[in-house]
Amino acid sequence: MSAPPALQIREANAHLAAVHRRVAELETRLLAAERTVRAQAERLALHDQQLRSALEELGRTKDREISTLQKQLLSSETIVRNLQAQVDQKDQMIQQLQPQADLLRDITRWRPPLAALLAALEEAERLGPLPASDQGQLLPDGPGPPLGNSIEEGQGHLQPGVFGTTV
Repeated sequence: MSAPPALQIREANAHLAAVHRRVAELETRLLAAERTVRAQAERLALHDQQLRSALEELGRTKDREISTLQKQLLSSETIVRNLQAQVDQKDQMIQQLQPQADLLRDITRWRPPLAALLAALEEAERLGPLPASDQGQLLPDGPGPPLGNSIEEGQGHLQPGVFGTTV
């Protein structure tokens, strides 16, 4: 076997040197890529831990809010029950007071005529009794006995008419 020519040896050496440079370059890039991946993995792990902590805190906050809302719901239900009891009690009171309200409504309906009657009675009282000479005469606008207050037992004559109110 004969030795290869020098040109082939130089070309082979140049090729081997290029392959070594390329391997060294790829190893450098691989190390840089591994460092980048490790840094990214660490950042992702840290970010993941932060997200888990935030999620746990969010869960605790949610649980606290649910607890607070449940307490408020129970309180509101108690208030509603108390208010419903008050409404029922007032409804019963309304039913008990309804007859008096109806009576007062009737009284207020009769008030104007009663006020007119009372005014007429006051006017009659202000005018005083009939004169003694007119007591035996009938009223000009219709038949009837002479006006008088009352006939007392044992007396055969009429008393003079006197009007009075007790209201």
